[in-house]
Amino acid sequence: MTDIYGLTPAKLAEKLKELGEKPSRAGIILPAVYGELLTDLTALPLKKETIEKLSGNFFSGELECVKKLVSDSADKYLFRLSDGDLIESVLMKHEFGHNVCVSTQVGCNMGCRFCASGKLRKVRDLTVSEMVGQIMYIRRDTGTRINGLSIMGIGEPLENLANVLDLIEIAQYPKGLDIGVKHITLSTCGIVPKIYELADSSSPVNLAVSLHAPNDGLRRTIMPTANRYSIAEIIKAASCYSEKNNRRITFEYVMLDGVNDSDECASELAALLSPLNCYVNIIRYNPSDGSEFRCSPHERIMGFYDILKKNGIGVTMRRELGASVNAACGQLRAGTAASHK
Repeated sequence: MTDIYGLTPAKLAEKLKELGEKPSRAGIILPAVYGELLTDLTALPLKKETIEKLSGNFFSGELECVKKLVSDSADKYLFRLSDGDLIESVLMKHEFGHNVCVSTQVGCNMGCRFCASGKLRKVRDLTVSEMVGQIMYIRRDTGTRINGLSIMGIGEPLENLANVLDLIEIAQYPKGLDIGVKHITLSTCGIVPKIYELADSSSPVNLAVSLHAPNDGLRRTIMPTANRYSIAEIIKAASCYSEKNNRRITFEYVMLDGVNDSDECASELAALLSPLNCYVNIIRYNPSDGSEFRCSPHERIMGFYDILKKNGIGVTMRRELGASVNAACGQLRAGTAASHK
């Protein structure tokens, strides 16, 4: 049995052909599954023989939600997968629409010291259907349209790139979720070869690079992946992505009190990024239990912001969503896993 949530339109058409059915029937099935949220394939408007084939070969996987935390700005979902592993998703509520942040792996091997996800090591990659299933559950649960997709939950998306590319294709399907490519953002710690691979794909999503430091020395102290790829290598790859896909790159920068928030860091960051088509997204740190880090004071954050602006760097400040529901990546999963030890 194949989970239909894991099939792109082209792959479903190929499966139908293998079953002796018309590939064009994918154009009936997928709008019903994604657009109308149909989970019972026997309700499809197709002849009995076709329905029997579909029911005997496909199912629509439903994730089990074991916990949901709600706030005005964000809802946090903890899902249990079929093998018992736990993952998280977040529904972010904006005035302009709703955005879902999905996980791509069970755990994470990047080991960023400030990130709750990195405290629980990677178990495995998520399947396409498990990633799509996060969106579908939240869409059914809320009854609202999903306007944007953030691929920046638990895990490093570029380490699961093949499946993530299928997720992106399914999310864009016009008769289904219909999420425009300009409303899809993928966040990476900077896996350089995979950035080039993504640049050569047919999925020109927005690229966000988790930088968090203006130089390699400081970055290595908080992000182990910095030992694999230098900032210079990451910027070269990101620039290639920007040029090939006509996309402005986002560099994410989490503000850690007394670590990376000095005036010197701001000036160094501005000099580093000034030649690029990019902007910096400043993130207020949302500490997890037992974290060794604290968020920079508001005055320090604004001083950092001002230095970047005065040096001609585009800057945004991420709206703080869901601090009351442990919305930082991995917090809810980590707490639940710890409570079951």
